[in-house]
Amino acid sequence: MAGNAKASKSHKSHSHKNLSKKTHSEKSAPKDKKYIYYFGGGKAEGSGQMKDLLGGKGANLAEMTNLGVPVPPGFTLTTEACNLFYENDLNSPKWLDDEARKYMARLEREMGKKFGNLDDPLLVSVRSGAKFSMPGMMDTILNLGLNDQTVKGLAKKSKNERFAHDCYRRFIAMFGSVVLGIEKLEFEQIIAKKKEQRQIKQDSSLTTDDLKDIVQKFKALIRKKSGEDFPSNPYEQLFLARDAVFKSWNNPRAIEYRRLYNIPSHLGTAVTVQTMVFGNLGETSATGVGFTRNPSTGENLFYGEFLVNAQGEDVVAGIRTPQPIREMEKKLPAVYKQLKAITAKLEHHYKDLQDFEFTVQEGKLFMLQTRVGKRTTQAAVKIAVDLVKEKLLTKEEALLRIDPEDLNQLLHPRLDPKAEIRVIAKGLAASPGAASGRVVFSAEEAVRMAQKKEKVVLVRQETNPDDIHGMVVAQGVLTSRGGMTSHAAVVARGMGKPCIAGAEQIKVNEEKRFFSVGSLVVRGLEVITLNGSTGEVILGEVPTVTAELSGEFAEFMGWADKIRRLKVRTNADTPPDAEVAYKFGAEGIGLCRTEHMFFAPERVPVVQEMIMASNREERKRALDKLLPFQKADFKGIFLAMKGNPVTIRTLDPPLHEFLPKREVLMVELAELKTKGGDAIKIAEKERLLKRVEELAEFNPMLGHRGCRLGITFPEITEMQAKAIFEAALEAAKDGIEVHPEIMIPLVGFPSEFKNQKELVVNVANEVLSKSKSKYKIKYLIGTMIEVPRAALVADKIALEAEFFSFGTNDLTQLTLGFSRDDAGKFLKDYQEKGILPKDPFVHLETEGVGAAIRMAIEKGKKSRKDMKVGICGEHGGDPESIDFCNEIGLDYVSCSPYRVPIARLAAAHAVLGKATVASK
Repeated sequence: MAGNAKASKSHKSHSHKNLSKKTHSEKSAPKDKKYIYYFGGGKAEGSGQMKDLLGGKGANLAEMTNLGVPVPPGFTLTTEACNLFYENDLNSPKWLDDEARKYMARLEREMGKKFGNLDDPLLVSVRSGAKFSMPGMMDTILNLGLNDQTVKGLAKKSKNERFAHDCYRRFIAMFGSVVLGIEKLEFEQIIAKKKEQRQIKQDSSLTTDDLKDIVQKFKALIRKKSGEDFPSNPYEQLFLARDAVFKSWNNPRAIEYRRLYNIPSHLGTAVTVQTMVFGNLGETSATGVGFTRNPSTGENLFYGEFLVNAQGEDVVAGIRTPQPIREMEKKLPAVYKQLKAITAKLEHHYKDLQDFEFTVQEGKLFMLQTRVGKRTTQAAVKIAVDLVKEKLLTKEEALLRIDPEDLNQLLHPRLDPKAEIRVIAKGLAASPGAASGRVVFSAEEAVRMAQKKEKVVLVRQETNPDDIHGMVVAQGVLTSRGGMTSHAAVVARGMGKPCIAGAEQIKVNEEKRFFSVGSLVVRGLEVITLNGSTGEVILGEVPTVTAELSGEFAEFMGWADKIRRLKVRTNADTPPDAEVAYKFGAEGIGLCRTEHMFFAPERVPVVQEMIMASNREERKRALDKLLPFQKADFKGIFLAMKGNPVTIRTLDPPLHEFLPKREVLMVELAELKTKGGDAIKIAEKERLLKRVEELAEFNPMLGHRGCRLGITFPEITEMQAKAIFEAALEAAKDGIEVHPEIMIPLVGFPSEFKNQKELVVNVANEVLSKSKSKYKIKYLIGTMIEVPRAALVADKIALEAEFFSFGTNDLTQLTLGFSRDDAGKFLKDYQEKGILPKDPFVHLETEGVGAAIRMAIEKGKKSRKDMKVGICGEHGGDPESIDFCNEIGLDYVSCSPYRVPIARLAAAHAVLGKATVASK
């Protein structure tokens, strides 16, 4: 398989002789399986439904051919041929060579040209194409079939000697890099030196003689690096190129991209061999890439870039800054009109945004590729809504077009409009959002800085696929060259990171680690800010504000809300958090952690006073001081939730968490004594240290916490209950309907719950009866199911508890026996060795932990049919876990405020029966 152990071998070799060596049997092609599919002559053997076999590129070329779109003919070697290559120790079977020769003969007949012919040679491109789009991650070779003899035939046939040698030097450089493993930079340096000698700036200014000289130098470089001459036999070139593209499935950048986007490693890549068409034949030739709509905003505007007299790689590589596609209407009006008609037809056929590539050869248009275009989530939502209005999609189909996780992009901050900024340059707004960070000039430096928790902005002349690991960790990307469809722009949009491309005023010196704009010099590790929505490069750090969600997003989420069954609540501990969550559509609070309220600076001394108390009366005096703080917070949360239920958990963590660490106290005490400090201060520190040592535990997660605290110190539970009910009455007086739900944590025995419930009920009766208020407060008392024993005896607990909320963080720890704080040391090994498919603290482990949840629900509902059940661990915001929650019949999920929109959409996906999204 393409992802097996053999795949770890280097994807490049410095000897083409080694690459062509065959080590397997010479058997003929199997009769029951087809490994090559032809397309051409208005008909293809494959179709758009065959992406598993033909890859996205091959399947879409077949589909376009069948639709009557002008596509240069060719043939595709399947992903199964790639798997054969890996199974045969990185060698393709001899019979696959023979099959390829047969298909090449068919291509020759259609084109009326011969592969390797000296007078009129047939040239081809060799391209990768996986099932899932991986832009720029694998390798491509153009102009294959050229050598010292066929280049003369091409020059004669085209009547353009410069064009022929331009194609030849491009082919040698691509072949040398992709097949023979020679660094691209070494070829680029030869060209740069020639331009410096000639005192010219553009490649297009190189003469025929210049190109001939470059070709000879390229061939000398290959001889020096590989020890062999550049191969002149076209079929040897073809088979070496095919195998090199198969190998590129496992190059480092492709592996990293698959990891990033969860693309399985066993799929393999197809290889498409296609007749070359030339955009570099003069002023009536061109090449370009585009989108049927704007992939950054979703606007229904034809969008893209092109270059006259260029080959396709020039556009996406960022070597020349291309022109906007609308300029093509002036230069090639008839072709522009045809291109718009064809791409509109493709969008209507695929019912989605299309990302297309094209070449114009002497006024004739050819489509080289179409695929579902990568886009920002902002654009994805707008396009989905617009396609429903255009009656191309149903609302259900539109919802499934967006991966819930991608909604994170919409929550990206934007620059504070009130902030004063110093704009130093402007480029193309290639991917929206705002980010600040220290300037770095290489992917490796970005990774190193990110490991130190530093935020970085990756600055390059242009990025290439090898920069993927740096782009992953960077806050944003800035390039001085390239356009809206360059590598940097496409990959950044897919990642949801701000990107500014083609900022040509910026002169980047990657070697000396600085960039300049006029007289201004910005050096490595200085801070800059990118505004990916405007293309502005700003000196220094600029504050950001939270994004606003409205328009198409609100309409889209409204569709999700009508379909989902699960309610979505939030985990919020303060009124501001609750307000954010409500704005994002939270339907209540599923977990309010009261201990977080204790950590405010003005409250910590009072909490410590309560902990240091030596008797109940002292403790109550301290708790009376805390009561107003708690009540104010609860009231603010009730008001923010505007009548939705609010679940408040009584104090959960062990008390020592509110005290200074033992080691810190010992150091402070030693310093005080050494310096002859104040005796009263020394006595206070000694008393504090003694209490810290009394409270110390070997395993605090299983120690004196949760309901155990409330049982030992009932006055803590009583104070919190009093704050809740007094706050509820005050909120009710302000005209807000209040539904408090008091949740007792870490219950394992029914008697524990009963003990704490009685305290809460007694306080509620006292507060509500004393108030003589006309307002009736309806409340529930329930528990968190986080101890496995609670799941086992849930039927007994349910006799007293009115709701269950599954605290899956602790439930996972205690069921699996994994410490959440320490499991990171081995979980990666578990995943790599296939012991666990995923991190159980990120995605709910449904077989074991899930079984405990199912049991608790079934047992609980036997005792209390109207038992409300929800989940409030981190899993409540994970789409995969939400799918399980929907399946087992939970009433709600609760997650952090910024994951509420994600959970809402994931809950709709769960109803629609889709755990994954077909298109990203």
